[in-house]
Amino acid sequence: MIASRDVQSYRRDVHKQGRPLTPKAREELIKPYLPAPPSYANARNATQRKLQLVRTFLKTQLHLLVYTIIHTLFSLYIRLRQTYHAIIDRIFAILYYHHRTPELIQRDVRALSRLPSHLSVILELKEEERGAAGLEALVDDVAEISAWCACVGIPMLSVYERTGTVLSREAPASETRERQAKPPDSVPGILKAYIPTTHRTISSKFHAYFGRRRPSLQIRAPHMPSFLNGDLYDESPLSISSNPAHLTLLLLSSEDGRPTLVDLTKTLTEMSQRAKLSPADISLDLVDAEVSESIMGEPDLLLLFAPHVRLRGYPPWQLRLTEIFHVRDSAGLGYQVFLRALHRFAKVEMRFGR
Repeated sequence: MIASRDVQSYRRDVHKQGRPLTPKAREELIKPYLPAPPSYANARNATQRKLQLVRTFLKTQLHLLVYTIIHTLFSLYIRLRQTYHAIIDRIFAILYYHHRTPELIQRDVRALSRLPSHLSVILELKEEERGAAGLEALVDDVAEISAWCACVGIPMLSVYERTGTVLSREAPASETRERQAKPPDSVPGILKAYIPTTHRTISSKFHAYFGRRRPSLQIRAPHMPSFLNGDLYDESPLSISSNPAHLTLLLLSSEDGRPTLVDLTKTLTEMSQRAKLSPADISLDLVDAEVSESIMGEPDLLLLFAPHVRLRGYPPWQLRLTEIFHVRDSAGLGYQVFLRALHRFAKVEMRFGR
């Protein structure tokens, strides 16, 4: 705060000794009360802050420009790739359409040096197809693939669907009434009741391909009795799989993957703790034998009708030596994808080592 004596001196323009104030004296009088002038360092800091803001803005705009260019080029590449694959699939679909004729399908694979003895397929029930229509489409896909395998001569087909919809779908009303009429002990349950319906759907597809002389069909699932030509069949499927005009269909779900390995580990641990099994006897061969007996053996070829390799909980133990095939930008189930997978499998060189 300015002192009152200095204010009076400044206003009267007279020094406290009575002498008049010169301009320099007036500056000296008010100088103690003025703010300090800005230094050169403060001005330089302000300039640097402004430059930093400009640099940050330019860097952000540069990053945005680079991102836009990369995104545009990548989107263009994806569109061109999808268009190319769509054209190739359409050409293959026209040139190699089977017309539901086994002779044409056999002609397409006649030049192949080998075929898989066990083909595995991963199918998916799409979210937009939930309900009866989606389930019927899924079962129809299973029947279509089964017919192709029967025409080619593949004796073993395993179909994996993560949720187990093919196994867990409730039976139709006619089957439900038949189950209600049976004694409670003889009712197979929902999981086992739908296998006959799946069997009838595939048999109908076989009739469309082969006519009256269609191959025999066995459908089974882990821990469930198998069905051979619509009848319960509790014996080992090995006795009938040697028939060249026979197809064995195995239905799998996510419960047959890691949970099965966990249960097997618990069982082996309990047997070891109870001295029923020596820890030295537990080996990879033992685990492989148990898994192969309870679930299935190793498939030769795993086919995915999807643009990406997503196993979705597929049994991991059986994929040790399996050839996995998929088509980029695949539009779904198609005979041309099935045929390309067989051609690729015939050219694959498997080196098992020593």
